[in-house]
Amino acid sequence: MNKRQAAERRGRIAETGAAWWLRLRGWQILDRRVRTPVGEVDLIARKGTLIAFVEVKSRATDAELDYAIDARRLARVAAAAEYLSHKYAGPQDDIRIDVILIAPGRRLRHIENAWIG
Repeated sequence: MNKRQAAERRGRIAETGAAWWLRLRGWQILDRRVRTPVGEVDLIARKGTLIAFVEVKSRATDAELDYAIDARRLARVAAAAEYLSHKYAGPQDDIRIDVILIAPGRRLRHIENAWIG
């Protein structure tokens, strides 16, 4: 397995873990790995009238997670969320961009409303 394949595998495992973590907290996973012309969303989840477009990042160490997400990456997720919102959210729903950060041996970090654009 080459480095790209290994990274892809780690990403899928992290997304699965994040989806289970959200489910255990009452979220319904609406979709996974949704690609659009303007960006990709790892998870789309609903809890009541709240729709979260979730970016999941996994790194080898907790310290590396501090640099895993930046404004450029969040802007792409926000653009994809805007592109997809009509498909997943109704007129009464609220929408937000969340980030879930995962490192082995560390507690998962959930950043709610990570993008305020």
